[in-house]
Amino acid sequence: MAFMSEVNTSFSHYMDDEYEKLFRRMNPPRVVIDNEASKNATVIRVDSANKQGILLEVVQVLTDLNLIITKAYISSDGGWFMDVFNVTDQHGNKVTDEAILDYIRKSLGPESCFPTMRSVGVKQSMEYTTIELMGTDRPGLLSEMSAVLTDHKCNIVSAEIWTHNTRAAAVMHVNDEETGSAINDPEKLTLVKELLCNVLCGGNRNRGAKTEVADEVTHTERRLHQMMFADRDYERADDHNNNNNTGFDEKQRPNVNVVHWSDKDYSVVTIRSKDRPKLLFDTVCTLTDMQYVVFHANIDAERPEAYQEYYIRHIDGSPVKSDAERQRVMQCLEAAIVRRASEDLKLELCTDDRVGLLSDVTRIFRENSLTVTRAEVTTKGGKAVNTFYVRGTSGCPVDSKTIESIRQTIGDSILKVKGIPSEPKPPVQDSPTRFLFSGLFKSKSFANFGLVKSYS
Repeated sequence: MAFMSEVNTSFSHYMDDEYEKLFRRMNPPRVVIDNEASKNATVIRVDSANKQGILLEVVQVLTDLNLIITKAYISSDGGWFMDVFNVTDQHGNKVTDEAILDYIRKSLGPESCFPTMRSVGVKQSMEYTTIELMGTDRPGLLSEMSAVLTDHKCNIVSAEIWTHNTRAAAVMHVNDEETGSAINDPEKLTLVKELLCNVLCGGNRNRGAKTEVADEVTHTERRLHQMMFADRDYERADDHNNNNNTGFDEKQRPNVNVVHWSDKDYSVVTIRSKDRPKLLFDTVCTLTDMQYVVFHANIDAERPEAYQEYYIRHIDGSPVKSDAERQRVMQCLEAAIVRRASEDLKLELCTDDRVGLLSDVTRIFRENSLTVTRAEVTTKGGKAVNTFYVRGTSGCPVDSKTIESIRQTIGDSILKVKGIPSEPKPPVQDSPTRFLFSGLFKSKSFANFGLVKSYS
């Protein structure tokens, strides 16, 4: 019976894929790229047949190209999806590289073959094994995890590590030091998983730890959001942990609100926060994974502060129904934004790659009382290009003497500092969040016209 169920499921997925291909052939998407319509940005318009998750797929393509989305207008009522994005490169210039523009056309236009929602970003790899890790954050965690892998001759090809609310999540791509390919020895994988799980527990048996070897490699950043969401990292740690260990300025905490627009039966989500790269991706990713559909949206991130406004319903067609659900949406969106809104010191390392490099570098950090709050580890052409966000183990900023000592140990030309090390700041006093603007989209926002009603 189990076999027949699996066959039926596979057949159903096959039919879904065939139907989607047919639908796309009958309703091909259209991409228009205009470098004349805006003075400061490249304007990209995407029109296509509407389906669940299409907004995330488009935003993911633009974000993976490291483009900055400064404005966006989204409308997907009915069977058609219409998006307009104003984008720049990382230096604030229009996008003129024909290779990038051609990639956008092919990825989003008629030649594209968007995967269905169950397989967004999925690909098989014979070059490395993907290990997903979830556990309790603490000083020295990354050092201990990388040491376990090095001791068992596992080379870290790439990795991304996030921490939030005392929890840590990581997606690591590793290969066998001897073969240079994916690890195929099941006994070795089992042992490494057990050892990593022990490290991740960190004495916290209440929340526990998870170590999984993924059969399919998904989009790393989206997977990290999914892992932390499933781990309920959006539930605030106690005040003591928040004030001393997060390293996050409470004055910079995003303002998220959800109200009900009864006339149209939408829930209206508004978000004001400090702008940063990939902010839109993080927000849309979370709404999609919570199974909300975005029908309309206005995004403005041309200033240091970003304003986002979404008109949503659950996938079942209903708006946010209760105050408990409203609070959960607000908490999850805030967590999605804060996970990558690090105020910590940024360090960049570039040197020849070798087995054990990450273990050695993070051990030096640990010995100098630094904790890694976020990390991106990559290898390109035999070079290790790693980015670390660090702070003191007590949650305080890192002083310049400590950084200079670490750079002398690792090498001044190898480890670069992005930002200015400083002395610890006095504790932040609790105060109401204040915003420098509140009128963006004022003439366009239904909420500001008083047409939406607050939950009560």
